[in-house]
Amino acid sequence: MSHIVIIGCGVVGAMIAYELSLIPGLNVTVLDKQPPAQGSTAAALGVLMGIISHKTKGRAWQMRSHSIERYTTLIPELEALNRRTIPHNQQGILKLCPVGEDLAKWEQLAATRSQQGWQLEIWDGAKLQASCPQINCQNIPTAIYSPQDIQVDPVALTLALVDAAKSRGVTFDFDVPALQYDLTTTNLHHAVKSVQGKSVDWLVVAAGLGSLQSLPNLQIPPLLDLRPVLGQAIHVRLPNCLGNQDFQPVITGNDVHIVPCLTTRPVTEYWIGATVEFPLESGIVVPEAEKLEEVRQSAIAFCPALATATIIKTWSGLRPRPEARPAPIIELLEGFSNVLLATGHYRNGVLLAPATAQKIIKLLETG
Repeated sequence: MSHIVIIGCGVVGAMIAYELSLIPGLNVTVLDKQPPAQGSTAAALGVLMGIISHKTKGRAWQMRSHSIERYTTLIPELEALNRRTIPHNQQGILKLCPVGEDLAKWEQLAATRSQQGWQLEIWDGAKLQASCPQINCQNIPTAIYSPQDIQVDPVALTLALVDAAKSRGVTFDFDVPALQYDLTTTNLHHAVKSVQGKSVDWLVVAAGLGSLQSLPNLQIPPLLDLRPVLGQAIHVRLPNCLGNQDFQPVITGNDVHIVPCLTTRPVTEYWIGATVEFPLESGIVVPEAEKLEEVRQSAIAFCPALATATIIKTWSGLRPRPEARPAPIIELLEGFSNVLLATGHYRNGVLLAPATAQKIIKLLETG
């Protein structure tokens, strides 16, 4: 029985563990220095922008389409296994297009998606106003509606993956203060001898920004350069829902998201986010209140009712962004034949977690 150890129990690590648990004959262990769903997973709004993205071919689109397809079966599968619901929103994503937006590219994308078996709708101002009366349509004559993209609570999803994987025999060890590996490059087929004193055949590093720290005493290849990018968001409450209480999609425009809170019914709470703040030369990222206020004002411009919302809390978190290469990094660690990387997902960790798990499985199968 092959022993696979996964480092990191955010949504990516938990997804890999669960998908591996469906394969007979594997012994899977997940280690993390903190409880599950911390770090980048806790710093996500769970908006899965797959079909509405402009990716149409290559790895970027293949991973998105595979993940969206898997989510349609995964969520009910986990709910049945765990006998509890996973908060998620199946009312789609609505992209607001300001005056001057190039609609030709959206028409082309809608045609491409139709050929691929997906749906995108182009709404005029009348349709937008009728469906979402909370939107200020004065400078937004058009919107793109993606009914098959979803929103999911990333923490609840991760905890559900952990519980389901546990039920299928996966071992989880949290609050591990230090990870000690017996690593050698002299025998590439067994580069990892042990983790926590246990014999290991494969090591999968899915620790996000902690991935480098979880590989002690190794010469890290230049291509594994992960930088923190900070995102801030605001949690607000209104006396009533925005617009039609029976139609509460994620609303996005100019990279600002208005995201329904999935724990209130009817929806009266929303997340507004998120900023994109890069580190200083020192590598430190400091939240800037001015940038968060800019996001809030942009959201108010879209939905004027948000001006009267009560701020419940503000929040910030870091996402791992690869430097000088596309995200994410899913490959063998340079110099090893049994250490796999599944990290650097930047802002798409929740979206791409299912496809990442499948890519890791293929790498394990091919060796």
